[in-house]
This record gives sequence, structure tokens and C-alpha cells, in this order.
Amino acid sequence: MQALNEHIAKDGFRLRGTEVSRIDAFSDVVFGFALTLIVVSQRVPRTYAELHTILLGFPPFFICFILLISLWWAHFRFFRRYGLQDPATILINAALLFTVLFYVYPLKFLFTIATGHVAADVFTSQSQVRELMIVYGAGFTAIYICLAALYWNAWRQRLHLRLTPLEITLTRTYIWDEVGMACIGLLCCLVARLLPVMFSGTAGYIFFTIMIWKTIHGKVSDRYIRKAHGHITPEDHLGPSR
Repeated sequence: MQALNEHIAKDGFRLRGTEVSRIDAFSDVVFGFALTLIVVSQRVPRTYAELHTILLGFPPFFICFILLISLWWAHFRFFRRYGLQDPATILINAALLFTVLFYVYPLKFLFTIATGHVAADVFTSQSQVRELMIVYGAGFTAIYICLAALYWNAWRQRLHLRLTPLEITLTRTYIWDEVGMACIGLLCCLVARLLPVMFSGTAGYIFFTIMIWKTIHGKVSDRYIRKAHGHITPEDHLGPSR
């Protein structure tokens, strides 16, 4: 665990939530339940043909697993960094967990289609494809809005948390990173709505812009972070005082 904490704190952020809280424990249960929902519909195969069908479903399961683990990691880092347990944090965290649970099945359905493991007549009209992309984009947006809101709430309490100038700068970069991700989800919804209905499924390619956003955001934020590093005092290297 010490090595994991050191990895999270490598950007210079002092960790304030190294102890497991009830929020952490509850959230871990919800994330575990969400992972269970991905495979809960699969019963133990009775024939090789049934086993073969389950094995064909491995790619969408793997993609969904990676996405949920990445969300868990983002959640874990936030609570390690700030250790907040105030009412606003609890409310925003509850909204995040609700969204994760609600979108487990749409997530699995989308990637099952994307990997070609569904019947050809899964859609009865092209408008359903558009609706699916809008639903997925809205869920993606909601998740990253919640993450941005968590960091904004931490920034709002920067005096209480005694954040250093570097930590304040880092918090702002975290907020903008999550806001940018949320905007990509909104863009997916917008493109799916504006494209002719027969091409609405191509709105999913919008998510490839995540790599572009991460690159641009990383280069811009690095300048501010390097500048903030120049204002670090000896006291800033001490553990946070609460």
C-alpha cells in the first residue's frame, strides 16, 4: 500500500486519505457489484457450444472491466489525495456510484455490439442506434461531471485542507481534465443527434479524441505545474495538517 500511495503522490500532492474510510469501503462494494453485473447474466455452461458462446463474450467483458477499473482508480486517487468526508462529497460520490451502476448494462450492450457478438436484428430501427449513442454519451458525461465536481468541492475547501500553491494548481488541472472528458461525452451526444440517422453510430469515433485532449491538457498543465514547483517552501514537504 505504501508503494501505491507513493505512486499517487509522485506529482507532489500530499495524501490526506491514507486510511480506509466508510466512503471508501462502501464505494468499493458498489464498484465490485458493478463488475459482477457484467457477468451475472452468464450461467454455468452445460455444453461446449454454450461455453464457446461465453468465450466469444470475453472481448466486451474485458473492455467493460478495464473501463470500470479505470473509474475505480480515478475514484481511489481522489480520496487518497483529499480524504474528504463532508456532506457535499458524500452526495457527489453517491451520484457517481448511481451513474456507474445504471450504465453497466448499456456499457456492456454497446461493446458487445462493437465487437460483433450480437444478432443482426438487435436494432429494429436506425433511431435506436442514435438513442444508444446518446445514452452512452450522456452516461460518460455524467460520470466525468461527478469526478470534476469532486475535485471542485476539494478546491472549494482548499483553505480547510491547507492546500499548498502546488496542490491548488494540481487540483485545478484535475478539474479541467475531468471537464474535458465530460465535454467529449457531450460532443458524442451532439454529433449523434445532428448526423443523419443512418450515420449516427459513427458518433462513437468521437471518443478517440480523448487521446488528443489528454495530450493537449498535459502539455498546457505541465507549464503551470512547473511554475508552481518553483514556489514550494520547506513547510510544503511536511505532511498535511488538519
